Amino acid sequence: MQPLDLQVIEQALSWAADGHPVWLCTVLSTYGSAPRSPGAMLVARGDGAHVGSLSGGCVEEEFLEGLARGGFPAPAQVVRYGETEDERQRLELPCGGSLQVLVERRAATADWIEHLTTLRYTLLGQHRRVRHVDLSSGALALGADQGGEAARLLGERVEIRIGPMLRLLLAGVSPVARVCASFAVELGCEVIVCDPREDKQGVLAAGVPVRPVMPSEFIAEGGCHDTTAVVALTHDPRIDDLAMMEAVRTPAFYIGAMGSQRTSERRAERLRRIGGLSDADIARIRMPIGLNLGSKTPAEIALAVMADVLRVYRGKSRDEL
Repeated sequence: MQPLDLQVIEQALSWAADGHPVWLCTVLSTYGSAPRSPGAMLVARGDGAHVGSLSGGCVEEEFLEGLARGGFPAPAQVVRYGETEDERQRLELPCGGSLQVLVERRAATADWIEHLTTLRYTLLGQHRRVRHVDLSSGALALGADQGGEAARLLGERVEIRIGPMLRLLLAGVSPVARVCASFAVELGCEVIVCDPREDKQGVLAAGVPVRPVMPSEFIAEGGCHDTTAVVALTHDPRIDDLAMMEAVRTPAFYIGAMGSQRTSERRAERLRRIGGLSDADIARIRMPIGLNLGSKTPAEIALAVMADVLRVYRGKSRDEL
């Protein structure tokens, strides 16, 4: 399954290659309750054909109606939806929600096609980048991502972070891993499962195949980027420990291993003694893994794991929950 961002960029690239001007919309900020988060995108043609989403459908309809009336002629502009009570009721935005959307009108130029091509490679690649859009001129630039909010408005300039889809790397097959894979697929993640054991081969869940290799080998060969979560859920030290030893050498944003507090303490000691990991390395590993929901069953544990992965990915502290 393709992430929605990649579908939007690939459709924009296809239309531009055919000579169509396109309107690329990106959610910059939301207030109150909003179905999509900052960074969500939609691309449209002048005839109303579109791919992507900005909200639950109400804002998209409003935008497309405005486009049909000849609106949004500027190369780049910020449009606000749901600022008044009447508009919130008309758009059916929930709980007093409102949002700001960057709307870019881009002709099918060579520079625009090159920009879209770079965005596509970024989404399929290993590193995040930042789009810089000048609202006064419409000028575009791409730079390295140094971290920060998904999208923000800085006076007459907009910054939008874009990068690979969230990758869930499951180190080994287990009942909890099966449910995690199902959850992750529904969440739109790229799911990779590695397990060399002969009795664990086949399809894990939701059409995700098991790769017959050690997770540590896959990681060592460049299997992690900065939007990768490495999750070990087997209770087998030969798989879990080796995966942790390699994962801490990567930019993975989340590294975790399943086990009780006592099991986690023993694992930390093994990783120090055998793996040579430092205290800083150990601190990167979430042991025990997941939110403390009192989980008992595989499904409950998987829910706690995936909720914690998303918490960290969204930059939320435990105190904010």
